[in-house]
Amino acid sequence: MKAVVYEAPFKVGVHDVPEPKIEHPSDAIVKITTTAICGSDLHMYEGRTAAQPGIIFGHENMGEIVEVGSAVSRLKVGDRVVMPFNVACGHCQNCEAGYTAFCTEVNPGFAGGAYGYVAMGPYAGGQAQYLRVPWADFNALSLPPGREHESDFALLADIFPTGWHGVSLSGFKPGESIAIFGGGPVGLMAAYSALLRGASEVYVVDHVPERLEKARSIGAIAVNFDEGDPVDQILSLHHGMVDRGVDAVGYQATQGGKEVPNTVLTSLVRVVRPTGGLGIPGLYVPSDPGAPDAAAREGLLMFPVGKFFEKGLTMGTGQCNVKMYNRQLRDLIIAGRAKPSFVVSHEIPIEKAPEAYEKFDKRVEGYTKVLIHPNG
Repeated sequence: MKAVVYEAPFKVGVHDVPEPKIEHPSDAIVKITTTAICGSDLHMYEGRTAAQPGIIFGHENMGEIVEVGSAVSRLKVGDRVVMPFNVACGHCQNCEAGYTAFCTEVNPGFAGGAYGYVAMGPYAGGQAQYLRVPWADFNALSLPPGREHESDFALLADIFPTGWHGVSLSGFKPGESIAIFGGGPVGLMAAYSALLRGASEVYVVDHVPERLEKARSIGAIAVNFDEGDPVDQILSLHHGMVDRGVDAVGYQATQGGKEVPNTVLTSLVRVVRPTGGLGIPGLYVPSDPGAPDAAAREGLLMFPVGKFFEKGLTMGTGQCNVKMYNRQLRDLIIAGRAKPSFVVSHEIPIEKAPEAYEKFDKRVEGYTKVLIHPNG
């Protein structure tokens, strides 16, 4: 089968690789109809992780079941499904509590597992024609048959739930104001989620024109950090501090054209009102060989804990427990209440993936979210 394979920093290729097989009675094999390129994939693509050549990328996957193991009871061949990026067992303490992003059985020595991502377990990614799904009854969310809402449902694997999660982590309540730092796919989904949940005002901070325009298109207030300090801009526009803040950037944040890993965290402490809350779905890593200083390379960042304490702020962090949200978000899509695919800029065949990675990484030609259709 064809698959998107990591070759070297800034280089992926479409290779012929063996098709996955049932390895355990609880497995299913899914023919991938839609998968997506994620900003997290770019961390590996850019050589900012320990990813080794040969890894198949892709943790945002949906498709049709073509084979099931003997222990699979809920699903059948022909079912249309979308898989959370979290690979989870469904029966450990964390899974039973709903914290599927922190499953303790799928990946010994690491909290949680994922498809096609370095350090997240031995699970091949779905930027390929077929994917093996372990614990399929637990991990696959059933969808209505056909191809309706294809580009919306594909976003249930990661970015729509992750955006929703970021808002939840902040402690958001209907009627509150919120500032989202980062206008990439997750940031736009956080802004969209806040609006769906009744935010009074939503600010989206970025500098990429296409991202800021998409933020405006859903009713958010765009803040271009190239035009001045974003906190000062928000304080002026809002006439004071906001109730909540979300970091949808993570450890590759920039300031003045240079990478400054703690700049978003510092800005959130400044812009959120006393006793407000911060949600941090943006990725931070325990080690980063490409970080700008020795401390950051060890995952250590300067943080204004004094001001954080003084203001009585709260902070929620961590990867999204997709299964905590994806069923209700699916139903919002089916009911016509949500259409997250507004964020999608390009849909391509798998052969164009290397070009799409390059352009998405460079933030050029309007590449905001790319969907891949491996089987045409």
